[in-house]
Amino acid sequence: MREVNSEKIEWKEVLWKYFRMERFISTLETGQIYFASANQFSDPFEGAVAVQMDAAPVDPRYAEMDWGEKAFFELKRLTKISCWHRAPYESDAMWKLYAGEHKGIAICTTPERMRAAFGPFRLRADYGIEDLWAGPVDYVDLTQIRMRGAGMLERFFFKHRAFEWESEFRLAISLRMAEEFGVAVPVDGILVDVDLRVLIERIVLGSTTSEEEREIVTRHVEKAGLGGVLRQSSLLGLPRYV
Repeated sequence: MREVNSEKIEWKEVLWKYFRMERFISTLETGQIYFASANQFSDPFEGAVAVQMDAAPVDPRYAEMDWGEKAFFELKRLTKISCWHRAPYESDAMWKLYAGEHKGIAICTTPERMRAAFGPFRLRADYGIEDLWAGPVDYVDLTQIRMRGAGMLERFFFKHRAFEWESEFRLAISLRMAEEFGVAVPVDGILVDVDLRVLIERIVLGSTTSEEEREIVTRHVEKAGLGGVLRQSSLLGLPRYV
């Protein structure tokens, strides 16, 4: 695992990933983490080096993507990313956004564990190993600053400040060179092998999961050899006011 920005990674920092239950069980069964294409994200500024506000309306005769826009779209397609949340505690917002209103699962890890857990990734058995890059996301005001000098991978490790609340840590694999050498690259995401017993420090059950759902998760977790790290969300006992 390689650092995008040297000396920016805090190796023992607590990182979270929130899943809907089906995706978590699939992760346990396959031993793989999904890396999405950057063009699958809802952030309209993903990978941009500047944001132009109040732009004049585009003449419909010229509304089709120009060469630069097409190249940027392809760059996003060829960059596969796994997003994690930086925090020493559970996030109510993350539960709601990514785990179905506290009905899902969260896993807890550190960059140090990630470095030891992820296996080599190849798009094709006869093609070389791809580099796995890692680092925290920097948040800047892209309406005021143009990120000059950002490389084709580095640009995916900073975002517009409107998304600062995400407090994101990213893993990324660039498949640009693979495609140039004729290796077929999936349009959407890729699955990357990982040793879950090394990666996962804690598994947290969402506070609104039913007894039946907890039993299902427990069976899968124990089968994967991770029963000893399964916990209930600390948000379960939050007071309810009426």
